[in-house]
Amino acid sequence: MSTGLTVRTEGAVRWLVLDRPEVGNSVTRAIQRDLIANLADASVDPGIRAVVLAASGDRHFCTGPNLRDPNMRPSQDRIPGDAARILRTGSQAVVSALLDCEKPVICALNGVAAGVGASLVLACDLIIAVESAKLIELFVRRGLAPDGGAAYLLTRKVPFNLAKQLIFFGEELSAVEAHRIGLVNRLVADHHELGSVTTEWAQRLADGPTRALAAAKTMLNQALDFDRTAAFATEALLVEQVATTQDVAEGVAAFGEKREPRFTGR
Repeated sequence: MSTGLTVRTEGAVRWLVLDRPEVGNSVTRAIQRDLIANLADASVDPGIRAVVLAASGDRHFCTGPNLRDPNMRPSQDRIPGDAARILRTGSQAVVSALLDCEKPVICALNGVAAGVGASLVLACDLIIAVESAKLIELFVRRGLAPDGGAAYLLTRKVPFNLAKQLIFFGEELSAVEAHRIGLVNRLVADHHELGSVTTEWAQRLADGPTRALAAAKTMLNQALDFDRTAAFATEALLVEQVATTQDVAEGVAAFGEKREPRFTGR
């Protein structure tokens, strides 16, 4: 039975598509578990070399949790620790799965991403968005503290005072403005172009040196959290690991032979 997440594989690219447009692509507990499992599988599968996180429809990417799912909200009895447990094993776990996936993850932002939906976008490595899309940190509009890694992610993606403004006022950030400040990597005019550009970028990543990209992702994600000593130690360890891969040998050979390298991801 479908959870509301459509999964397909095109060559070496795994597509994870939020497929509940009739409810704003809001996520249930089952979708969260499915996302976590599929990201973990893509991470270890040598046949998968890039991941795309997308959504159906042309209005919403993800409007956050579907609170009609009883597993997405704390007990009415207000059991201590209940809300924290649901958050840790739900939204935070999905964001962590995106950040920790060894394969690069592209977000194809087709519309509104609100609350935790915005966090899913921010946790991806690259963002391609239609001009009409927007991010909304709407927690304050519901009287909620930001969750799903919103504060952690936003302060690493936008200027610090802008992060506070977006969260304090629950303001919208248009895709056009997000592109202007460097949050969105590529802006496209319509949904047809979104699909074609996302496919092109995903294929470029899938054709790349997969282990080197995994190492680069790890270094970049840790750069703002580590001091220089720890960052350099991680860099040296990962460079050592990648140095023995077949792709490094191919890259060196291609340079010497003055041709484009043919990486295999190994």
